[in-house]
Amino acid sequence: MRTFKKNVLSTLAIGSAALIALTGCGDSNNGSSETEGSGFTPRTAGQLTVCSDVPYEPFEFKKDGEIVGLDIDIANEIASDMDLKLSVITAGFDSIESGLFKTQCDIAMSSISITDARKANMDFSEPYLDDDLMLVARKGSGITDVESAKGKRVAVQQATTGEKYGKEQGLETIGYEDSGLQLQALTSNKADAALGNQSVLRYAIADKPDFEVVQEIQTGEKLGVAVPKDSAELLDKVNSTLDRLKSSGDLDKMTDKWLGQK
Repeated sequence: MRTFKKNVLSTLAIGSAALIALTGCGDSNNGSSETEGSGFTPRTAGQLTVCSDVPYEPFEFKKDGEIVGLDIDIANEIASDMDLKLSVITAGFDSIESGLFKTQCDIAMSSISITDARKANMDFSEPYLDDDLMLVARKGSGITDVESAKGKRVAVQQATTGEKYGKEQGLETIGYEDSGLQLQALTSNKADAALGNQSVLRYAIADKPDFEVVQEIQTGEKLGVAVPKDSAELLDKVNSTLDRLKSSGDLDKMTDKWLGQK
């Protein structure tokens, strides 16, 4: 989940792809002129269009009618460096993971772990965050680690590394379309535990004293910005912004802002 001007505008349903576009009033024009000096032609003139799976707190979620979060802060910086306005399209994570985001968006940002399997469908920026997995459960549940969670109902988000890891470990996973539904299942006792990225689950239970972290799972996951395959000029622009944010310390400030206590 990127300081920032909020340029996310009105919601527009996109149809069979189940995407909701939050765009400005500019004309959509795939043949728009290149961003000056970038060698990159945005899908919509004057805009950087980003696909993101909303909600996924604290990376992207709605607050006071606007989409905010760590990914959104970073995406705003990328757009600003390219002299473009940010436009966010809400997309299911499965469509992002498959690389289909390229039919609607210039880039994808949604706490996307860089994996070899995903590299077959998209290219990645340099990492902007380390983010391993975590198992959380209600206090007193008897679940103390992954092994003791076997035979229990474990909520995961579909198409994520958490779901993949849970199945590999022989857990009884229940897949949910987004993290909001995943966490709702945990708090409403429809699931006994939840497995997912540390940043998201730690944030989710920060104000819920009945839940606890029962195991941190070191998987070496790193998050990156996804771009369509063979988009070298665009990837260079994204990496240039990330390098600037890291060098200036702004990325650390953004991370502390969103991944600290609620």
